[in-house]
Amino acid sequence: MIQLLSVAIVAGLFFESNQQPARVPDLVFLPQPGCWTEWFDRDDPSGTGDWETLSDLRKEYPGKICSKPVGVEARTLSGLTVAAAGDVIYVSDTTTGFVCRNQDQPRNKMCNDYRVRFSCPPAFCKVCWTKWYNRDAPSGTGDWENLINLRTENPGQICDRPLSIEAVTTDTLTPAVSTGQTFFIYNQNEGFVCRNTDQKSGWCRDYKVRFGCPCN
Repeated sequence: MIQLLSVAIVAGLFFESNQQPARVPDLVFLPQPGCWTEWFDRDDPSGTGDWETLSDLRKEYPGKICSKPVGVEARTLSGLTVAAAGDVIYVSDTTTGFVCRNQDQPRNKMCNDYRVRFSCPPAFCKVCWTKWYNRDAPSGTGDWENLINLRTENPGQICDRPLSIEAVTTDTLTPAVSTGQTFFIYNQNEGFVCRNTDQKSGWCRDYKVRFGCPCN
């Protein structure tokens, strides 16, 4: 019974997608057991929309996405889910990637700016995490957890080529992408920097970071 219901739901979604652009539910492509890639944000909606397609992402981030993703997740840069953002999504799947077109939005509204990540089989992205680092506080110009300084202060503790990075607040352990703050740097190659001047409140929260490294 459950299997038949699942087939009916999928068939309904396919039929709807051939009739008109549909708001894709966040759980249409449920991730299977595996691991998530880093977040990718290659486009913004200033043109025809936000095009985070797999073909373009693979060109700009070679080797970062597995050949056959099993799940996809999209969130706005401020951390909102697709449902919470309220946009009409043109496509969101593990074959094409994620596309929000401005022409599909009501009342001439533009799409939000999204970032995406993909769920891959466990063998693709086995990582070993470093400890958490918190070398700075936002009392000056901001919170500077940049990789070059972290390596200097913690020699031999961070691998030469990190695979991923994670940042959370030090007080509530809220993921950085869910705080709504703007980040000057947030990638595994440079580390994490939140500048007070970039925030509407004028003040960054205090963050700590860790890096995902290849397991020896």
